Amino acid sequence: MYTVYAISSKSRKYIYVGLTSDLERRLKQHNNGYEKTTKPYAPFVLLYQEKVNTRVEARKREKYWKSGVGKEKLKAMIDGNAGLSADR
Repeated sequence: MYTVYAISSKSRKYIYVGLTSDLERRLKQHNNGYEKTTKPYAPFVLLYQEKVNTRVEARKREKYWKSGVGKEKLKAMIDGNAGLSADR
């Protein structure tokens, strides 16, 4: 099982989307500055998560959330204009 997730920086306007098989471990990596891409934006809060069965499916969903439409929906979640449910 894989998790597609989005995290939002607590201190800056930044959203990161990724996939993992161990969400708890991955969030700790982001928040402890172990990831080069997200280190300058830590700490983070989990904005969205979605569980899928295969890595292929997870990659498709990750690409969606990284797209223009997906990013707009994530921004709306931050603004409180949308729920945290998956759009499927």
